[in-house]
Amino acid sequence: MLFEQVATGGCQSYLVGCEQSCVAALIDPELSQIDHYLGLAARDGVRIRYLVDTHTHADHFSATRELARQLKLPVVMHRASPAPFVDMRLADGEMLVLGKLRLSVLHTPGHTADSMCLQVEDRLFTGDTLLIGATGRTDLPSGDPEALYDSLFNRVLKLDPTLKVCPAHDYKGRTHSTIGEELAANPRLQKRERAEFVEMMRNLNLTMPTHVTEALRTNMSGGKTVARLLAEAGATVPFMALAELKARVEAGEDDLIVLDVREREAYEAGHVPGARHLPRGQLELRVNQDLPDPTRRILSCCELGYISTLAAATLRDMGFQHAVALDGGMKAWREAGYPMKTGKEP
Repeated sequence: MLFEQVATGGCQSYLVGCEQSCVAALIDPELSQIDHYLGLAARDGVRIRYLVDTHTHADHFSATRELARQLKLPVVMHRASPAPFVDMRLADGEMLVLGKLRLSVLHTPGHTADSMCLQVEDRLFTGDTLLIGATGRTDLPSGDPEALYDSLFNRVLKLDPTLKVCPAHDYKGRTHSTIGEELAANPRLQKRERAEFVEMMRNLNLTMPTHVTEALRTNMSGGKTVARLLAEAGATVPFMALAELKARVEAGEDDLIVLDVREREAYEAGHVPGARHLPRGQLELRVNQDLPDPTRRILSCCELGYISTLAAATLRDMGFQHAVALDGGMKAWREAGYPMKTGKEP
């Protein structure tokens, strides 16, 4: 069996394949590692056949949707997954076939309703159901401590104690454990009575994962992250340096429209001299009125440079092919001591 483990911070993902037939499955891939996964598959001489998420992730952005788009591959999850883009929905006791390998499905709700584990040969990919020295939390959407107790004590922990536990997360650099080791040493598994286990899980008082709302939105819907939207916009937009804009403003050039896309209060508190004001939220509605000539060169600016990048990309989509964005934002402009003007537009 071909086996590759990829750590991204505390996230763990796995490339598992059949060496004889040269096909593989990618389990719990993370969005920032797409090129890494493709490089591993090419190096190992395997073709990825399935993209698998063991559950709906709330603490990182899954790569399954994007890889499915790029590679024309099926996304695989448990049938309880709410994601509309899942191509193959698995149920308890079913299998994924990878050449001579068989990945057997155990439905293990608790961390989420759609959590599943995958057993192949001597390994159990546990997602967030069972972690090394811990378990998945149950205080996120569709979490259920009662269900997690049943999944652990009535299913997972009754498997062969020598099975290697390969979780979706580990924050201490550990690669795997075994079921036997977890039974013996995992603090949460020492609460073996249902009531005490459930009480413990309900009183963990854990902090919420970073970007939990965005992660759930994108992983459940297949939508784009804010970072991806910015990256895509930035790939289509040229930029102008702060010093270049300063020189043009001081020279009194009139071939460049500086468009401040912040809200009115921020604009009036201080803007580039001569800049026009058009809030990003009104751009599409007012563009014909405020920018009647699509051949003009337009430079968008905002506070930090993010919204202006999106605005410039939108202008280009609307036909303003000479739209550019300020490299940086008004915060950087102020800190550089460059000229400012306050008040309303002249």
